[in-house]
Amino acid sequence: MSVNPQSSSGGKLRFRGEVADFWRFIRHPRPVARLSGRFAGGGLAADWWPGIGPGRLLAWAGLLWALNLFALGPVAVMAAGLGGATHRIDPANLPWLTAVLWAPLVEEMLFRYGLRRPRQVLWLVPALMPVVLYGPKLWTGLLLAAFVLLACWGTRQRAEPLKGWDTTWRRYYLKHFGLVFHLVALTFAAVHLTNFVYSKTPYWLMPLLVLPQWLTGLVLGWMRVRRGIGAAILLHATFNAGPILMIWAVMRWAPTAAS
Repeated sequence: MSVNPQSSSGGKLRFRGEVADFWRFIRHPRPVARLSGRFAGGGLAADWWPGIGPGRLLAWAGLLWALNLFALGPVAVMAAGLGGATHRIDPANLPWLTAVLWAPLVEEMLFRYGLRRPRQVLWLVPALMPVVLYGPKLWTGLLLAAFVLLACWGTRQRAEPLKGWDTTWRRYYLKHFGLVFHLVALTFAAVHLTNFVYSKTPYWLMPLLVLPQWLTGLVLGWMRVRRGIGAAILLHATFNAGPILMIWAVMRWAPTAAS
């Protein structure tokens, strides 16, 4: 009896199988079933419990770090140099809270939560605008917590979000899901243009600055659909922590090494 090289003995996809699944998905995005090993059916637990081990999580983060460092990152750096754009991040004051906790939760709820819960987008995205605009503060944190709880309540109320709708709504969304998915990834990347300070930067160079965010958005979107919003938030946080940790290490140890 032959064994599928992309599957482990427990029926779960190996990492290379997940990468292949991601590649197939982004070419023809659709709201397919979650990966094996997830909770059966829908509901709150299936949507929020990550269901991904540390090794697999680090494998995805490592793949993104490698692609951004050796492929897309150099293109973004070149574009920034040609256009005179500089990043807003201050190495002496690293935004740990924002990058590792705040941004993953806010951005996943804003951009990717609605991929499987599209009706909740109608209230959730407008409601999150004050949280996005004012950033991490006590009152915005309380608002965010309230909105997450409301979203969870909505999840409990309708375990299967893509069933039981008005037929016209459902068919229209499913028909255009691929377009929605890629527009979400592009919008996510475009929002990160605000991370830069510009000095007569040509408009045609700007998309190159956020190529890493575009790729990351595609992976996070796949992760949200195939594993749930909890897994997407966790991968987002892990991915953000890597560069911040690297900058911190360079700032801490480079002066010592040079002296």
